[in-house]
Amino acid sequence: MCGGFTCSKNALIALNVLYIVVAFILIGVAVYGRAASLVTNLPIIGGILACGIILFLISVLGLLGAVKHHQVMLFFYMVILFLLFLIQFSVACACLGVNIAQQEQLAEQGWSRVDNNTRMKVQDVFTCCGFAESIDKTISPPSCENVNTRCCFSSNEKNCVCPQCMQKLQDTINYAFKLCGWIGLFFSLTEIAGVVLTRRYRNLTDPDEKLATAIFPRHNFTY
Repeated sequence: MCGGFTCSKNALIALNVLYIVVAFILIGVAVYGRAASLVTNLPIIGGILACGIILFLISVLGLLGAVKHHQVMLFFYMVILFLLFLIQFSVACACLGVNIAQQEQLAEQGWSRVDNNTRMKVQDVFTCCGFAESIDKTISPPSCENVNTRCCFSSNEKNCVCPQCMQKLQDTINYAFKLCGWIGLFFSLTEIAGVVLTRRYRNLTDPDEKLATAIFPRHNFTY
């Protein structure tokens, strides 16, 4: 880790520039998803957009504090970044710790909350019918005629039906949880590195101010 004032300053600026780039990526993905209707679950898009905006504001605060060596800005930046680290680290560990049974339970809860149009889109995209036996008993799946036609196009079975969506989505859901967990864990470690770097940078003395004080010493006049 950088030990000098200039090196610590440049490292903190570079770290916040990286955070700004990541924030713009999150905002862009959320806006594109909403505009193209790629994601039908609006709370997910709102969460991604909120994370991008919050990360952008924190990065701007840290960037200004690093450039100006402003003690108050750096203090609040360090506190907010540490709180963000705690939240993101906890969420990342939770994503990595979720097992297959818990993933299926969460997926069933999501399936029960969406409307039939969303269920039909899922069935059409993943070429599946229904979700799981445990939930299809209480929630009747949408019509599977078109999907079954696509599944059984090259099949010789008389009673051919598409597999349930949970069978198609299980690997995708597991991959998404693991990917989000590892990415969140990586960025949380960069955030704690930013906290340590900011704390060290706050305690360093600007050599320009030190030189100016040596050339023009401050005098206390008593009247």
